[in-house]
Amino acid sequence: MIVQQNDEETPLLQRPEHPKAKTPLPWDQIWILLLLEMPEILSARTLAPFIPQLIRDIGVTHGDETQVGRYAGILQSSYYAAHTLTIFHWSQLSDHIGRKPVILIALLAVSISMFSFGLSKTFFALVVSRVVSGAFDASDSMVKSTLMDITDATNMPKACSYVPIPWTIATTIGSLIGGSFSRPADRFPNIFGRSELLKTYPYLLPCSISALFISTIWLVTYIRLKESISTKTPLWELIKEGFFGQSYSKPRQSLSNDIVDPGEVKSQPLPLRALLTSKVLSVTASYATTGLFQMGFNSILPVFYATPIELGGLSLDPPRIGALLAASGIIQGIFQLLFYARLNDRFGARAVHIIGISSGIPMVILFPVTNALARAFGIGTAVWLCVAVQLTLKTNLIMCFPCISLFVRAAAPNRASVGATNGIAQVAVAVARIIGPASAASIFSYSLQEGHNAWSIYYFMIAAVFLAVGTALSLPRDPSVWEGSQ
Repeated sequence: MIVQQNDEETPLLQRPEHPKAKTPLPWDQIWILLLLEMPEILSARTLAPFIPQLIRDIGVTHGDETQVGRYAGILQSSYYAAHTLTIFHWSQLSDHIGRKPVILIALLAVSISMFSFGLSKTFFALVVSRVVSGAFDASDSMVKSTLMDITDATNMPKACSYVPIPWTIATTIGSLIGGSFSRPADRFPNIFGRSELLKTYPYLLPCSISALFISTIWLVTYIRLKESISTKTPLWELIKEGFFGQSYSKPRQSLSNDIVDPGEVKSQPLPLRALLTSKVLSVTASYATTGLFQMGFNSILPVFYATPIELGGLSLDPPRIGALLAASGIIQGIFQLLFYARLNDRFGARAVHIIGISSGIPMVILFPVTNALARAFGIGTAVWLCVAVQLTLKTNLIMCFPCISLFVRAAAPNRASVGATNGIAQVAVAVARIIGPASAASIFSYSLQEGHNAWSIYYFMIAAVFLAVGTALSLPRDPSVWEGSQ
C-alpha cells in the first residue's frame, strides 16, 4: 500500500498527472503593460553612457579620475533612496484607488525629471532630478501588480517571457540615444553646431528625446489601459480614515467597465502587519539580494568601460559604451523571449533563478581578466571576446526577475493585497539598489587608488552572489507550492 505524503511538495509532484489548461493571455491589456515596462529602463539607459563624462564635465571630481565611479554611484543611488521611501505607499494606495492613476502620475514625473536632468549644471541639481524621479516613479511596481491581477499561475510565465521585448527595445534605444546624442554640438557640428542651447546644455538632447518618448507612452496609457482592480475606494475616504496609518476596510465602489476577478471582490486589502508572512519575507529577501548584485554590477560596468586601462578599466568612449549596452539588451531579450517559459516549465522557477544568480561569479571574474588582456595586448580580439562572454552571461541574471515575480504573486495573502505585497518586495529591492550602486562604485574607486587592493571590488561582488544564492534556497521549487497551500 502506497501512502500519499501530505506535504507542500505533493501538489507539485502530482501536477503532471492532471495538467491544468493554460488561460489565454488578455492581449488587449498585455501589449500596454509591455509598453509600460519601457520608461524606467529607457530613462536609466539613456543616462548610463554619458554619466561618467557628465561628472567629469561639471567638475565635481576636480580632475580625479578615481572619484568618477563614486559620484556615479551616488547619483544612481539617489534615485533608489527616494524610491525606497515612497514605493510601498504608492503600491498600497493602488490597491485602493487603482493601478492606472498611480501609473499616470509616475510617467509624468519621469518625463519631467528627464528634462530637468538635461538642464542641470551642478551635481546637486542632477541629484534632485533623480530624487524627484525616484519618489514618484512607481510604474515598474504597478506594471508588475497589474500583470499579477490579469494573469494566473498557468499563463503568467508566458506573459513574463514577453517582458524582454520592451526591455530590449528600451535598453537598445536608451543606450543608443545616450551614447549617440550626448554633446551633439561637438559630435554633429554641421547639424547642431549653431545651437547655443545645446552647447550650454550638452546632454539636453538625449534627455529630451527620452522624455518625449515617455510622454507618448503616458498618452497611450491614458487612452487604452483598463483598471485591473474591480473596486475602488474614493481618495477622500482614504484620507478621512488615515490611509497611511491603517487599512481601509469599508465597501469600495465597483467599476463595471474594468477587468474583474471574482475572487478579488470577496477580499479586502490587508494591513502591513498581516502581509509580513514567512512567504513574503522569503521572496523579499531573495529579491533584495538579487537586486543588490544586479545593481552593483550594472553601476560598475559602464564605469569600468570608461576608466583608463592603466587604472583598471578599458578606456572606451560613450558611443562605444552605448553600443555595447545596446547589444547586451538585444541578446538578453531574444534569449528570454525564446527560452524563459520553456526553462521555467522544465526546471522550475527556483532552479532558473539560482542558475541565473550563480552566473554572477564568472561575470565578476571577467572584469580583471579583461583588463589584464587590455594591458598586455591592447583592445583587441581577446578583450572583445571577454566582453562578449560577460554580456552573454548577464542574460542568465536577467531571467531571475520574472522568476521572482512569480513567487511574489504566489506569496500574496489574498488577491486584493497583491499591490501591497509587491510594494514590500519593491521597498526591499530599492534599499538593495541604494546599497548596491553606492557601495560597489565606492569600493571600485577605492580599489583604483594607489596602495589599495585592486581586487576589493571583486571580493565584494562575489560575496553578494553567494548571499543571493543563499536566500534563493529558501524558496520552493515552484510558486504553485505556495499557491496550493493558501
